[in-house]
Amino acid sequence: MNQVYGYVRVSTRDQNEDRQMTAMRDRHVPEENIFLDKQSGKDFERPQYRRLLKRLEQDDLLYIKSIDRLGRNYEEIIEQWRIISKVKRADIVVMDMPLLDTRTGKDLMGTFLSDIVLQVLSFVAENERGNIRQRQAEGIAAAKARGVKFGRPAAPLPANFPEVYLRWSAGELTNEKAAMECGMPTASFRYRAKHYRAAVSSSDI
Repeated sequence: MNQVYGYVRVSTRDQNEDRQMTAMRDRHVPEENIFLDKQSGKDFERPQYRRLLKRLEQDDLLYIKSIDRLGRNYEEIIEQWRIISKVKRADIVVMDMPLLDTRTGKDLMGTFLSDIVLQVLSFVAENERGNIRQRQAEGIAAAKARGVKFGRPAAPLPANFPEVYLRWSAGELTNEKAAMECGMPTASFRYRAKHYRAAVSSSDI
């Protein structure tokens, strides 16, 4: 008897899979046949996806909500589609794109058109992710230019830091001894001393 499966993926453990799970239940996919991965789609080293591939047999049916649930790399999405539809000879339905349904148009022309649509959509999905990353980078750069600081705020300097810094600057203390007196790692002392020097210099202008 042919089986019906569903594959659900969210990129991080903080993301919610409810929308995809609801779509699977609406298609009457048995709960035990829904495979869920909570990790990035940048590669296919995903435990539940691997389990799904082992279970898939000829003429089984696999539902995915959108083409990018298979992954984020254009070439790899195409390869996985080939493995599922050509090697495993199972059917795939992309719910958000009715044209990507291997149950229909199994003649040469239908397969040809489906392959073209798949390649275009995979390219568009990957290209859009690239655009999003670029917009994020540009937004971060613009924010930094406005003085917005990212990351954790620096810990306050020890009360004795100015005095230790002056002795260190005068050559009375080595990096290691200065860091020890301030109760911080040597690398941290050098880093904070560099910024402290810059702050002192700018205030003297």
